[in-house]
Amino acid sequence: MKEYEREILLERIGRESATVGAEIPERIEVQGEEIDLRSFVFEIKRRDTVPAGERERVERAKKNLRRERLQRKQRIEEDEVNFEEGEALAAAVIGIDRALNALESLNPAGIETERDRQEAMDTKRWMNFLKQALGEESGSRLGGR
Repeated sequence: MKEYEREILLERIGRESATVGAEIPERIEVQGEEIDLRSFVFEIKRRDTVPAGERERVERAKKNLRRERLQRKQRIEEDEVNFEEGEALAAAVIGIDRALNALESLNPAGIETERDRQEAMDTKRWMNFLKQALGEESGSRLGGR
């Protein structure tokens, strides 16, 4: 591959807008393992938050995708491929970036939000219980005098 061709490919994958309109690859080999990447991302994205049981799986997938992205980019940089192979590698890098963007945009704070909501409900139930136990159901006894 010629130097200017390599620079074109590296510039393409380095662009902020590279993933706009790009599709997540249907299947991709990541760290020697074939993955149904599109279905995995859509399965996880269907939920508003990442369930606790899936969080480790998603983090592992993101880590492996980042590693695979770096390896494919390095193959372009090191000039071991011709331009056509480089274009395929660049397209795969952009698809990986698209998948990573989708996975990064998930709301991991959903569990914390749910925990906070549960704590607020528990506090409210506890306060209602105390009011009933102290006989303050229909207003404050302290301010009634």
